Amino acid sequence: MRAKKMTHFRALAVTSAGIGAIIVLAGCSTATPAPTAVATSSASTATAAPTETAAPLALDAEGDAVANIDYFIASVESLLNGAPDATGREIIDHLAAAGFDKSQMEVTPDTTAVGLKADNIDFAIRINGDCLIGQSGIVGFHALAAPLLSTGTCLAGNTRAIDW
Repeated sequence: MRAKKMTHFRALAVTSAGIGAIIVLAGCSTATPAPTAVATSSASTATAAPTETAAPLALDAEGDAVANIDYFIASVESLLNGAPDATGREIIDHLAAAGFDKSQMEVTPDTTAVGLKADNIDFAIRINGDCLIGQSGIVGFHALAAPLLSTGTCLAGNTRAIDW
């Protein structure tokens, strides 16, 4: 009698494992949506026609994050080209000098919880209901335009006060 119960239990376990594998594999077949409005600091290979002149980049105070991503990237790159290890404070001050509203900025700490230099610094600016988000550090510099989080902020996790 005990052998029959064990065999029945093993069959049930194998069947359950098979169904679980099918569910997991079915979940793998769904497409993941691609991020939108992503920009990086890599230089463009396209060139303008000789008769056209590119408009100088400037802050569009009435525009959203997408309208300001190129200016954001150019502003941060102008700092990082001369100071690739810029601190969060230097980045925030540079963006404020470029015309962005300091009261709408967020930045992560320059050091880890144990006092080591952070590998990357994340920084963001809330602009007209959207976010300009940047990251600088061992990953290089990357930037993107994104919607606000449900918290009304741009960065999740530990950020520091911008009180200077």
